[in-house]
Amino acid sequence: MAKQHEQEKPQRSCLGCRETRDKERLIRFVLSPQGEVVPDLEAKLPGRGAYTCISSRCLDVAIKQRLFNRAFKCDVSVLPSNDMLALVGLLMREKILGYLGLANKAGKIISGSSLVCDAIRGNNKPGLVLVAVDVSGSIGEKIISLAALHQVRTEKVMTKEEFGAILGKSLRSAVAVRQGGFIVRLVSVIERYRNFLGEV
Repeated sequence: MAKQHEQEKPQRSCLGCRETRDKERLIRFVLSPQGEVVPDLEAKLPGRGAYTCISSRCLDVAIKQRLFNRAFKCDVSVLPSNDMLALVGLLMREKILGYLGLANKAGKIISGSSLVCDAIRGNNKPGLVLVAVDVSGSIGEKIISLAALHQVRTEKVMTKEEFGAILGKSLRSAVAVRQGGFIVRLVSVIERYRNFLGEV
């Protein structure tokens, strides 16, 4: 029993829905020295934390019902709901792009629809294929269908411009990530982002 207790993960309650979850399945917020509520996606900033689910709905409730005041036991400054939701979404997108940048530096990225399709058909299949949300319908469907046929996971996220910018190239409709440690981390941050948007 003692060993089982030691392995239990720390849990916190969501301000919005009041559900209790593992801390890693929540978004942490802290107070800045100026008394402003700021998101702490890495859960590394000092000070008392307040939490919401990885859900724009729960965060919206927490802000509109002034629940951060209760959590921090004082009057705090909070961005308007739409601005805070946009900020958290932006930070999550930056995290995804950051991992893609690291994978690119490690030589783990294949980009461009033709090269991605070739990689999917090849012997050393990628571990993950990312398709831009603004890709043309025919190209996107072709890549997703081909990946499904070869049992390669796909996610639709980011834009062609964002893919190109992080890779130092022109617009890219799709990006493939070679097998390796980056896959688990990328899938995790993408799932958190999609959860926040309510897509999962």
